[in-house]
Amino acid sequence: MVEFIPLLMFLVVCLVLMAGYPVALSLSGTALIFALAGVATGTFDMAFLHALPNRLFGTIKNTTLIAVPLFVFMGVMLEKSRLAEDLLESMADLFKGFRSGLGISVVLVGALLAASTGIVGATVVTMGLMSLPTMLKRGYSSSQATGIICATGTLGQIIPPSIALVLLGDILSSAYQQAQLNMGIFTPKVVSIGDLFVGAIIPGLILVVLYCLYVSLFVRPEQPVETDEPLLERGLSRAMLNLLPPIFLIVAVLGSILSGAATPTEAAGVGAFGATLLAIFKGQLSLGRLREVAQSTTEVTSMVFLILIGAAVFSLVFRGFGGEELVEQFLAGLPGGVVSATLLVMLVIFVLGFVLDFIEITFVVVPIVAPVLLAMGLDPVWLGIMIAINLQTSFLTPPFGFALFYLRGVAPASVETADMYRGVVPFIMIQLLLMLMLSLWPALATWLPATLYN
Repeated sequence: MVEFIPLLMFLVVCLVLMAGYPVALSLSGTALIFALAGVATGTFDMAFLHALPNRLFGTIKNTTLIAVPLFVFMGVMLEKSRLAEDLLESMADLFKGFRSGLGISVVLVGALLAASTGIVGATVVTMGLMSLPTMLKRGYSSSQATGIICATGTLGQIIPPSIALVLLGDILSSAYQQAQLNMGIFTPKVVSIGDLFVGAIIPGLILVVLYCLYVSLFVRPEQPVETDEPLLERGLSRAMLNLLPPIFLIVAVLGSILSGAATPTEAAGVGAFGATLLAIFKGQLSLGRLREVAQSTTEVTSMVFLILIGAAVFSLVFRGFGGEELVEQFLAGLPGGVVSATLLVMLVIFVLGFVLDFIEITFVVVPIVAPVLLAMGLDPVWLGIMIAINLQTSFLTPPFGFALFYLRGVAPASVETADMYRGVVPFIMIQLLLMLMLSLWPALATWLPATLYN
């Protein structure tokens, strides 16, 4: 029975989280209770917890994680500066001549917001408050409107610079080195957050194109198309005026990483500074608003790092009970080898995405399974992109998808939850199609990083 204690730990953590307890305290509290019980029964060695100070000090010294508060600051600043509202209005004018123009506008603006903020919840709520009433008024059904908004909001999971990719990149970097050391490779190759950013560009663009194709072909609002040539011309100039600043900011952030001029952390600083300049130029920055941005950034960053501490405690106790060996033996013993192991891990992550946020999954699950899969020969960039899209799909899937919860909180009472469930189904199919494409053609994720950095 002792060998199954790690699985029992994992099950208890999930149950505690579903009961509504804070994530960081649930992880560390459950681990410490199991550790104390293990010490009392002679099945756990406290030497594993003695490594906790070194683990936390290593986190403090990890300059890569400084990118987290900087990207959060950048996203919150853009959210508070009314950038999204101006973008949506100008895009709607630009696509006014198309029957599904507003839907396409929502997808494109959501993609730009995702690239600018990298925060799923913020994008879903912002787009829901701004565009849902307008879409319903223009004749879009509740299912069509909510499906487009939820799916577009989750693009922040995959389109760089994404907070999810920052955290995944840091964890996969350690896992990749561990996997190579376990294989006897003592001069290990490295994978960086920049590699994941570059690898996510093509899949992210494919997803946006597929979304737009679906909306243009199958979404038909009731309100007839109105054409007004002077308005279209005015809409074009207005769109360009509102599009240029965020595009320039995205190019500055990603371009500095792609060119090697800056690390992701330095690029995050560029993004935070650029977002502040945009807010100043738009006349949207005051002392009170700056205080709001700083407070929101502090809250999100504190949450991330507190979860990181809880996950460190959990992983040490999990390892002390032999959890890593148990997972490695189980995955290695599956019939079908690496294919079966990858499918099972993706299925587990997908299901866990119903009850855990991407931060918990990244800090708790990925360090356990990633070294095993990488030792089987998987490319770390491909694995990171697949995990990100998998979680994105999980966040959309009824009845527990986080994006659905976010939108439900701001949607009017006239929008039924069942309509939201129906609306996201086509977009879930599109994301599963993208995962299938990545499985068949891994180069969609690996070609660009290999080309740029080699």
